[in-house]
Amino acid sequence: MKSPYFSTPLPRRRFLRGLGVTLVLPMLESMRPVFGNTGQAPTPKRMLLISNNLGVLPQNFFPKTKGVDFTGSSYLKELAAFRGEFTVFSGLSHPAVTGGHSTENCFLTAARDPTRSGFRNTISLDQFAAEATGQQTRFSTLNLGVNIDKANRSLSWTRDGVLLPAEDSPAGLFRKMFIQGDAKAVAMRLQQLKNRGSVLDAVREDLRGFERGLGSGDKSRLEQYVTSLRELEERLAISGEWEQRAKPAATTAEPTDITDKARFFPKIQLMLEMARLAFESDSTRIITLMVDGFATPVFEIDGEQRTRDGYHNLSHHGQSKEKLAELEKVDLQQMRHLRDLFTSLAGATTNTGGRLLDSTMVLYGSNLGDANVHNCTNLPILLAGGGFRHAGHVAFDTGHNKPLCNLFVTMLQRLGLETGRFASSTGTISELGT
Repeated sequence: MKSPYFSTPLPRRRFLRGLGVTLVLPMLESMRPVFGNTGQAPTPKRMLLISNNLGVLPQNFFPKTKGVDFTGSSYLKELAAFRGEFTVFSGLSHPAVTGGHSTENCFLTAARDPTRSGFRNTISLDQFAAEATGQQTRFSTLNLGVNIDKANRSLSWTRDGVLLPAEDSPAGLFRKMFIQGDAKAVAMRLQQLKNRGSVLDAVREDLRGFERGLGSGDKSRLEQYVTSLRELEERLAISGEWEQRAKPAATTAEPTDITDKARFFPKIQLMLEMARLAFESDSTRIITLMVDGFATPVFEIDGEQRTRDGYHNLSHHGQSKEKLAELEKVDLQQMRHLRDLFTSLAGATTNTGGRLLDSTMVLYGSNLGDANVHNCTNLPILLAGGGFRHAGHVAFDTGHNKPLCNLFVTMLQRLGLETGRFASSTGTISELGT
């Protein structure tokens, strides 16, 4: 049987030129490399990045011992079925990222001093990875949220430090991924994309005249802006190609949105299920999910109990026994949702027949090490799946932390990116085996 791939694959960034028009091609089958005689592409690597901006009780999260034979903490015992498939880290944080709740938007950027005057965020891990890998799926990334204040909080930020609003509607996400729309709707969407391109053309003409007389510093900044325009044009062209392709068939019915913020955990469960569907359908390979505890009022812990206060006030427990007891139940529920996520990823298969969990890195953590005192060091960080040879509990100095971005670089390399730096990184996490 003849292989569906070219023996010499086309360059991924291939252009067609003719009649004065340059067209950037989308990712095609012929652009994939040949692997043996099977004609089968390798299993793509995926990444799910989850943050709860109020964290967990540190004393119940971190193990007392280190290494693969660590003694499980009360929280990690909920993940006992996957003990060999995750690593928990202590002694990681972002250098100079302080300011309590102001750091929530910096979890994936490591941008320093978020409370300083004139602060501007930087590119987030997901967007950095998407830029480097190119758009190989319908959505280069998906940015999701639960109970999120969409105007002010996000895990996902552009290179220019612009907030990318999170999608908080599972039903809306489902329609984007699986509902094709009729020919008229597709044509309307294509026209919208074309109109955006026309606006960019007009701006580009204005820029040529505006550039004259600028100083070197301004010209450099203007060049960065023009580069951003070029990248946007490329994304618009790719989006147009995807609009004309059939969407995958859904394996489940469209979900019903949960609008009641008090149903905090059912909302988390539903969004995690949507993340799994997105990976299974290869709609995207990079997903962020911010669980916004700060914006969560009094909520259900389980079917029988509600918290006595909103999540934010509850997190400032002041060593109150009653609040600590409620927070422990809340944190344990989060761990159970992680366990269920791992179970569903382990039960799903990839294009090569392997477990989805083995090709999917799941990072869970927070920008706060201890929400009670707004501490931003020794962050609770857990990495599961991804095909790593996991190391149990990797314990760094809790007084002089390693940069969390060292783990981010390790993850980027696992995605196949040839990079040795991201934000405040100083290296990689060598304790994680491959």
